[in-house]
Parts: sequence; structure tokens; C-alpha cells
Amino acid sequence: MAQQQKPTLAAVMHQPVRWRIAQALIGRELTTRQLAEQLPDITHATLYRHVNVLIEAGIVRVVAERKVRGTTERTLRLGPEHSDSERADADQVRAFFTVFVAGISGDMDRYLGREDIDPERDGLALRQSAIWVADDEMAEFAAGFARFLEPYLHPRDGRTRRIMSTILVPDR
Repeated sequence: MAQQQKPTLAAVMHQPVRWRIAQALIGRELTTRQLAEQLPDITHATLYRHVNVLIEAGIVRVVAERKVRGTTERTLRLGPEHSDSERADADQVRAFFTVFVAGISGDMDRYLGREDIDPERDGLALRQSAIWVADDEMAEFAAGFARFLEPYLHPRDGRTRRIMSTILVPDR
């Protein structure tokens, strides 16, 4: 039986094309054709080769397939599939983190690519805080944080979409 390849950060590190593919997929599903339209400077052969590496690494996954004029068109999504009931190993967590970092990097690149940036006006915030939470309080904290965010998770007139990224890592 062939050993399943573990997703790793190496799949995108030092690979600008793969990094750009990951960034293009942040927060959306794209067909391979749509992905090619997003990255017109990358040849189709190169794009497909790098997409396949990202799929094999678990960084990108195929969420749908359909037949189009004799070929199979795949719809792609960034992020390994993981359910809360599964226990992730170190390589899977590394893959989840890779997707997370790609998301943050893509968000920042898109912001910095704007014509008129003003970090204060635009609400750019780069903060890191230490919180003190006992292990038995962590679930309560997470549920309260989710309740706090819920009213702000949906688009409405007058709202600007802002990306908020958080990481909670035990520091023992």
C-alpha cells in the first residue's frame, strides 16, 4: 500500500507560482479555467502542474468535477478537509497553518496593491496579545468569541469587508 503524502509547508515555500495559486483561491472556489483567468501570465501547463502538486500536498482540494467538451473541469478550494472530530497530526496542522498564512499574505498583498492605502483610515491593525485562559475555560472562550463575531459575519449595506485573523497557541 502506498504511503499517503503528508501536506507540508514545502509545497508552497519558495514556489511563487504555487503561492499565487493559493492566494487566488482564498475565500472562494474557482474552476481551473477561472484560476487560469486570474493568473494569465502562467501557462496552462505550468498552472495545471502546480495545482496538482498542491492537491497532492493537501493544500488545495477538488470540491467538484464536471465533464466539459470531453475533459474534466475541476472546481478547487483552498484548504485541507478536516472535521472537528478528527485528530490532526503535526503535518496536517502544518498544512492548515500554511493555508492560514497564505490567506493572511494574500489579504495583505491585495491591500498593499490598492492605489490609495491609508492604514489608519482603512482600519489596518497588526496586533498580537497574550491571554490567560485555563484549559477548562478554552471552550467557553471560543464559544463567547464566536457569539461576539456572529453579528459581523454577514454583508450588509454600508459595511466594508475586513479580514480578521487570529491564532491561539498554547505557550507553556
